[in-house]
Order: sequence, then structure tokens, then C-alpha cells
Amino acid sequence: METDATTSPSPVPEPDASAGSRDRDRRRVTLVPGGPLLVEGPVEVVTGDGQVVLSDRFVVALCVCQRSRRHPFCDTSHRRSVRQDADNQTPGSGPG
Repeated sequence: METDATTSPSPVPEPDASAGSRDRDRRRVTLVPGGPLLVEGPVEVVTGDGQVVLSDRFVVALCVCQRSRRHPFCDTSHRRSVRQDADNQTPGSGPG
């Protein structure tokens, strides 16, 4: 029996018709340790006070540290924060 290469099974499964637009509407969210929450856009963000903020960007960085002046969007304010124990030490003041 001969096999026709055009009729061999595809290595990538066909999308399930019952899934509908669910897969297309799915967004990837990436948690950055010590940083923002990255969300593949476009997105609609509802703030704590009910305000709706829209972004059409490809990736949106959302602030999770509450330091951003552009909240809910990240302005990298988390980078300026220094650990409290590091603030209380001066170079060469450690034991030794």
C-alpha cells in the first residue's frame, strides 16, 4: 500500500472548533521577580477605583509594587528601591 505524503497527519493538531475564540483571546502574563507584571496586549485594565485604562501596546508592563507614578503602568520605580538593611550600612563599616 502506497502512502501519499500530502495525506499524512500534520505534526501540529488542528484547533478544536469548540474552543472558538477562547484560544485567540488568551493573553500571556509573565511575572518578573522584583519587577512588573508583563501582559501581552492589547489590554483593558480596570483599576481599584473602577477606572478603565486601555493600552494597544504589544506588551504592557503593569506595576505591582505600587511605586509607579504612572500606575497602573510600570515606570521602573521598583529599580530605585533599596533594601532597608543596605541603607543603614556605609562601605567599610561592616565587621572585620
